[in-house]
Amino acid sequence: MMLSKLSRQLRNAGRKLLLSHGNTPDQCKHVRAIHFTYFPSETPYADGETQKLNMYQAINEGLALALENDPRTVIFGEDVAFGGVFRCTINLKKRFGADRVFNTPLCEQGIAGFGIGLANAGISAIAEIQFADYIFPAFDQLVNEAAKMRYRSGNMFDCGKLTVRAPWGAVGHGGLYHSQCPEAYFAHTPGLKVVVPRGAAQAKGLLLSCIEEPDPCIMFEPKILYRKAIDQVPKAHYKIDIGKGEVVRKGDAVTLVGWGTQVHVLLEVADLVQEKLNVSCEVIDLISILPWDAELVCESVKKTGRVIIAHEAPMTNGFGAEIAATIQAECFLHLEAPVQRVTGWDCPFPHIFEPFYLPDKWRCFAAIRDILKY
Repeated sequence: MMLSKLSRQLRNAGRKLLLSHGNTPDQCKHVRAIHFTYFPSETPYADGETQKLNMYQAINEGLALALENDPRTVIFGEDVAFGGVFRCTINLKKRFGADRVFNTPLCEQGIAGFGIGLANAGISAIAEIQFADYIFPAFDQLVNEAAKMRYRSGNMFDCGKLTVRAPWGAVGHGGLYHSQCPEAYFAHTPGLKVVVPRGAAQAKGLLLSCIEEPDPCIMFEPKILYRKAIDQVPKAHYKIDIGKGEVVRKGDAVTLVGWGTQVHVLLEVADLVQEKLNVSCEVIDLISILPWDAELVCESVKKTGRVIIAHEAPMTNGFGAEIAATIQAECFLHLEAPVQRVTGWDCPFPHIFEPFYLPDKWRCFAAIRDILKY
């Protein structure tokens, strides 16, 4: 009885929260609509002509370029021949043939192991794990085989031609099995590289970088951005450095660090802080989780003296803890307040209570307000 009453109260609170943001009930059927505003990329990643694409179209174009440029490139995974759940591989089988774009059984361990074998044979293997939540059956293959292949063979073999793509993060209705952010698990693994794009232009460049990177790479793609993220994307082949972050908003009061969808939350809260508190926040998109740009982050923290790290994954042992530890070691004498983290909660990802789980702009705003008063 008490749980039922609490459930009703939370539902009513969520409904009021949705409506208080000026949205009609029809507009709020997708609860994620209230979580962030998308900020198109202003970074010119390449010269030349651009076209307006959303993120799944940009990824599709990057995959097509990889297939065109190297005849020994193949793409495989569950349903990729049909275009995939999110349509990232749409029409690629028709253009490049069933020998190069093909479906696999529903077996993530097999997908990863097959990719490792191809990569060792010199074939560029682009594997799709249909949801990042289901990458865990492949964990042993990626951590114990792909990441260690170069080391264990004395550089005779390597998996540098392996790229793993996986839809990642909250989507508004994914619940506990289709909303997780597992980047911290893989960040503990020497030999892998892990990246998370925040939009369409970044996604294409990062994907091409991963495909040509001499180490195995995992690209976690924020699934909520597949259609929502629309940028002017360069038509040419271009790459984005793995291991380099990006200052997407300059400021001098607080450093805000995030990646993927959370960067847009932080940009929105930076505007709110400027309006309400009349201070400027510096927003950093980490982009690359492994390796990560500690130099860029510490340089910003030494300037502002305050830092907040925000990510969707749970707080305990989330990747924000590694960033906080590095800041404490490198910037201790510059800090004006303890490092703060605003994250998901230490519980399974909920379904109807997703708005209460996510580190939205209001939770981030409260953290900034408190850190400024410290």
